[in-house]
Amino acid sequence: MGPRNVLRDYIARPTGHPFRNTLSLLFEIKNFKTFLSHHKFIGTGSFKVPEPELEFSYLCDSRNRDEIMKNITNRKGVGDIDKVLHLHNSYLKDENNLTKTNMLKEMLKIPNRTHPAVLAHGEEPKVVKRIEKKINFDFKPKLFHEIANSMKLLRNDISLFTGHRSYFFVEQLSKLESAMIKHSVSKLIKAGFHLVSVPDILDRAVIESCGMETRGQRSQVYSLSSVHGSDKCLSGTAEMALAAYLMNNEIHPSQLPLRLVAVSRCYRAETSSTSEERGIYRVHQFTKVEMFGVSEPEQSSELLDQFRDWQVNHFADLGLDLQVMDMPPHELGAQAYRKYDVEAWLPAKQIWAELSSCSDCTDYQSRRLNIRSNGRFVHTVNGTACAVPRLLIALFEQHQQRDGSVLIPPSLQTYMGGATHISKDNNHHLPALRPMKRLSKKT
Repeated sequence: MGPRNVLRDYIARPTGHPFRNTLSLLFEIKNFKTFLSHHKFIGTGSFKVPEPELEFSYLCDSRNRDEIMKNITNRKGVGDIDKVLHLHNSYLKDENNLTKTNMLKEMLKIPNRTHPAVLAHGEEPKVVKRIEKKINFDFKPKLFHEIANSMKLLRNDISLFTGHRSYFFVEQLSKLESAMIKHSVSKLIKAGFHLVSVPDILDRAVIESCGMETRGQRSQVYSLSSVHGSDKCLSGTAEMALAAYLMNNEIHPSQLPLRLVAVSRCYRAETSSTSEERGIYRVHQFTKVEMFGVSEPEQSSELLDQFRDWQVNHFADLGLDLQVMDMPPHELGAQAYRKYDVEAWLPAKQIWAELSSCSDCTDYQSRRLNIRSNGRFVHTVNGTACAVPRLLIALFEQHQQRDGSVLIPPSLQTYMGGATHISKDNNHHLPALRPMKRLSKKT
């Protein structure tokens, strides 16, 4: 793609593009040279993942060695700061490119720093807020799958042709899924989020730049067979595609904080075998509404609080018992500086279970994907607005009735054709299916 065509496409982007709302055409042309210098054009215009620009002054300073080592230990993650320092010293002596490459690989394994307040939590999360609707049952509450199966709304005995941890939602359960997604997206757009449709297949380098392992036994990422020399994976969350959308871009300060939302299918190679996470709680493929934010470095803590408060208000509006947890270091993954989990009460099992989370990743992702504002690396924040299976579980279990029906929260009824309940009486089933046994031929 030649520069003239690139300039034409750059200027002619849709007016709904989040960067076009307040930036003038003059500003875009003025910064076109910066745009070209930040992008690598390959074939029809795809962008190459940039070489990470990590914080060398911090990671390669031996005076920070103990602090970094302690952070790695607290987070129970990978990373060897001693190897980084050794390779750095070797590179200073001979400036060998192979040494520099190996040093960079080791630096990429070092996790993000941890918020000082989180360090005081030790091994346990801290409850920072609780919203209890005081739901009292005068009967023994049932599990989600018991309720759904009694109304023939769920089928997850399908391991023979789609794999373990898969499911079908039928009729009203499928309609409720759609209602939850539409309701979440509608509220986010009203709150100033820009809706983006994202791909489910991403370059391996993008996923790794966002802080997810794509290889090894600990990885939850599905790798695809090599096609025409490509190295692709299935996305586990829209967060990574949204980050890739902003890759190699300079965002004008007037656009910050930038808030994006996407609906996508998420693919995860889950391996949990605990009884609490059976059924559809932890599955290989599900639909999720994801929030993604970009801010100036000084604003990410405030943006994280906004994401968390939006989640709490959204789920409370659905009539759910909730609690918010400030998560300890070992629950942060490699990328998060701080993370909050929002948990819902599951009355049948008498446990709190994660419903969603939100994280402040500071400049961990932006340094790896080259996302800047005013020359500085921005901070990124992400959060789940609606993870369908888990939200369905919470809604069914907390809103179940003695007669086996389930109350539909008022805010979702508009998207359900005005229905107030999910029950056998108002459910139109698909044609009954009767499994057939394969008969062996006589010889």
